Amino acid sequence: MTAATLPAGIWRREAVAELKRSWRLPQFLLPTILTPAAFYALFTLAIGAAPSPAAAAASLAGYGVFAAIGPALFGFGAGVAMEREQGLIELKRVSPLPAGAFVAAKLVAAVAAVGAAVALIYCAAIVAGVRLSAGRWLALALLHFASTLPFGLIGLGIGMRMSGKGAVAIANALFLGSAVVGGLWIPSTMLPGWMRAIGEAAPSYHLGQLARGIVGADTIGSPVLHAAIAVGMTIAAALWAWTGWRRNPA
Repeated sequence: MTAATLPAGIWRREAVAELKRSWRLPQFLLPTILTPAAFYALFTLAIGAAPSPAAAAASLAGYGVFAAIGPALFGFGAGVAMEREQGLIELKRVSPLPAGAFVAAKLVAAVAAVGAAVALIYCAAIVAGVRLSAGRWLALALLHFASTLPFGLIGLGIGMRMSGKGAVAIANALFLGSAVVGGLWIPSTMLPGWMRAIGEAAPSYHLGQLARGIVGADTIGSPVLHAAIAVGMTIAAALWAWTGWRRNPA
């Protein structure tokens, strides 16, 4: 094995190991995959009269972002905190494993879980009558997958600072809180003013508005502004994660 292929092999093996570890912890994985799809099916298909395809598409936009939050927060936040308590983070940091490979492996596992969650929601949306062009489906899927990144970085910062139990509690609060104030379950226009103000400081709000624009639902503000704010928040989350990593030297 050459020096050029060694790093690639390390990254690949770390990603495979993280995927296996994630699927062996169904108590964390299954709720984050099934909850968004169950909520979408419950509120879109099971309760009351059948919604219009437009309403089902608007809900699809928000619930897809919601589906990305759970695996990111729990995989990075709770998972990293527990590994740090067990000394696994310290062990990896003194090994030849690049720090980027550790983060990338977590991201791969989170994206895989998001893919499963989003696929279930998309199937329910099709049953509800949602019909989008191939381009819109692709753009929506890319946005939903991209939503994993800011919340994964937020989770990493939490995991490097909190105990395992503390990280789980915070991840749960952010998982549900981001959905509520971000307007992912119900439109932001239906929320009280103070909730909307809080929501505008959350990545979920801006990602949700971008997703609503993709499916043709009503939005608040400029999509360019929402995209710029989401990118800025992702950069801030990266700084939060980096400082958390630096404050826990091996």
